[in-house]
Amino acid sequence: MLKISGKVSIPEREIEIQAIRAQGAGGQNVNKLATAVHLRFDSQASSLPRYYKQRLLKLNDRRINREGIIVIKAQQYRSQEKNRQAALSRLQNLIKKAGYTPRARKRTRPPITSKVRRLDDKKQRGRLKQLRNKPSHDD
Repeated sequence: MLKISGKVSIPEREIEIQAIRAQGAGGQNVNKLATAVHLRFDSQASSLPRYYKQRLLKLNDRRINREGIIVIKAQQYRSQEKNRQAALSRLQNLIKKAGYTPRARKRTRPPITSKVRRLDDKKQRGRLKQLRNKPSHDD
């Protein structure tokens, strides 16, 4: 079971994990062993609540396609088990991110005293600049 929150969890049978050969440098290890992990999770056919499914489809993430299938590739570590844990952790974080709703911003108005203070400062700054002008000679 992959625990997402207190009430939401995903059974292991809904997550498809496949071992593949890793890319990049690594010498003989890369050529012989399948240490990288390819994780596939069909969010729309899963036991997730509808709210999570809808939010996952709306997420702008390249790991999620239009059908709601999440594909995660983990090849950071040299051992298959660590890559498996990393992929599951990324899936968990992605689903948590989809379930998070930011609190609505409460609109506030600036206090009247701050408005008055700002206008007074502007007047004072204007007077100071006025004093910098050359005096006019009226004949």
